Amino acid sequence: MATITISKLDEQHFEVAIQAHSPTTHCVTVTPDYAAKLTQGKFSTEELVNRSFDFLLARESNTSILRSFDLALISRYFPEYEGTINHS
Repeated sequence: MATITISKLDEQHFEVAIQAHSPTTHCVTVTPDYAAKLTQGKFSTEELVNRSFDFLLARESNTSILRSFDLALISRYFPEYEGTINHS
């Protein structure tokens, strides 16, 4: 099982370290509008990033996750992402 560590770099940028068989580090951008859309004020942007990586890791290995991306990109690859992320 992977361990996820999130470091907030600023309001929109996060560094995500995943400790797994092959450790990886990812840089993620989250716009305030997109965070508000998905969290609906129910949880923090950091929690959104954490839930998003849980979502991704349930579907692919950490080594398959892009090293740098905007969080909105996930829904291009996984159309169910936005509908399920605030229910995880």
